[in-house]
Amino acid sequence: EVQLMESGGGLVQLGGSLKLSCVASGFAISGTRMFWLRQAPGKGLESVAYIDPFALTPYYADSVKGRFTISRDKNTLYLQMNSLKTEDTGVYFCARDAGGSVRGQGTQVTVAS
Repeated sequence: EVQLMESGGGLVQLGGSLKLSCVASGFAISGTRMFWLRQAPGKGLESVAYIDPFALTPYYADSVKGRFTISRDKNTLYLQMNSLKTEDTGVYFCARDAGGSVRGQGTQVTVAS
């Protein structure tokens, strides 16, 4: 059974940092493109970063480029988030597809000004 479980969210001050984790089971994340998606209050899902199995350069949305870093180790996906802004507030999901049809339950990130 495919399962994804995110953790690491929380309340952080403007300019702070958080590191999100996503533990996968039932498949190997190294063999597929993996995404971090987020859903801001009242908005739809947005792809903020993804990493391909053999790509050297992960993808980042313009809004997070230079501040967020996606990585993986064994079967865990990570998202290091630095210099957080209030607009980064939302629920963050790891997913196997950009539409989020296979995703975890999400972890809340709240950036306070």
